[in-house]
Amino acid sequence: MKEINIAKTLISKRKEKGVTQDELAEFIGVSRASVSKWETGHSYPDIVFLPQLATFFNITMDELMGYEPQMTDKDIRKLFTELVEEFGAKPFAEVKNRIDEIAKKYFSCFPLLFQLGVLFTNYGMAFAIDEEVKNTTLTEAKKLFIRVKNESGNTGLRQIALYYEATCEMMLKNPVAIIDLLKDVSPAPPKEELLAQAYLMTGKIKEAKTALQKLIYNNIMWVLYALPIYLTANANEPEQFGLIYERSLSLIKNFNLKELAPTFIMPIFFNAAQAYASLGETEKALNALERYTEIATGGIYPLKLFKNDDFFNLIDESVQKGTFGITSLPRDEKSIKQGMADEVIGNPEFAALSKEPRFKSLVEKLKQNIVN
Repeated sequence: MKEINIAKTLISKRKEKGVTQDELAEFIGVSRASVSKWETGHSYPDIVFLPQLATFFNITMDELMGYEPQMTDKDIRKLFTELVEEFGAKPFAEVKNRIDEIAKKYFSCFPLLFQLGVLFTNYGMAFAIDEEVKNTTLTEAKKLFIRVKNESGNTGLRQIALYYEATCEMMLKNPVAIIDLLKDVSPAPPKEELLAQAYLMTGKIKEAKTALQKLIYNNIMWVLYALPIYLTANANEPEQFGLIYERSLSLIKNFNLKELAPTFIMPIFFNAAQAYASLGETEKALNALERYTEIATGGIYPLKLFKNDDFFNLIDESVQKGTFGITSLPRDEKSIKQGMADEVIGNPEFAALSKEPRFKSLVEKLKQNIVN
């Protein structure tokens, strides 16, 4: 990120154009001393001179001031990583102030604003130490998502921002707001299906296969998001619940999701364990928790949001950005491991399991995983 720096731009562009300070001063109608002060940073040009200077060098006003209203994807990823680390090492207020300043500076860089919202959301959901901080953080995130939703020219980004806005409302316990946001929203038709057909019609077979892989992958990811919620919704109907869980296991096996998307399937096992525990099905609850723990303590680190295999062999991590608007994890590895352990340890839903040797063993594995 670059600060406003007229001095540097004036020196660079003047030399590039091959003119002297005297010649520039004459064109603008000021003294040579004024131009010298501009270039040394001792003063700034009067606002009325800025259009003349930009015209003289045939550049935009933003270029003249060295101001960059947009950040590149590479810069956003780098900043995202820095802020994740700062959330783990610095006081929340300090990091929040920095994010606020960045958001003001790049108020029209919507991909950046979205990612800042994701950071706030993640902190509010997983790290906020009390309700006040949690609510403040999620409210700040919601403001960013609303701006992206209302102002961005990227349809896909607007849609995912709407989804995240609704997620914030869920965490803020505003169900009526969620209904108002989503009840009349129709899902966008998958462009990959039309693209695939168009590619087939023009003989571009590989491009058609790639588009179809994206479509299949995206739909599987959304199903994985829906299944844990659907399990919970059917927890009071044991027979239906069991059917949903069995089909979830079949999907995981048939599409190799334990390898491709381990963190996306963990909520299925976790929710199943909670439901079985509440139903008094100790054996089934422990089996589900063992699957959860096996993934949490397994060879999934360093975590990646996307992996491919022989089935998904034509797509890369960019498909993840198209699905969820993010390509990197919003938390560091240690905090993720801590979160996975905290989901189980001290969870009142598992109180009935706490004396079981298998449960104690799982808890110990999760604790050990944090320090490994």
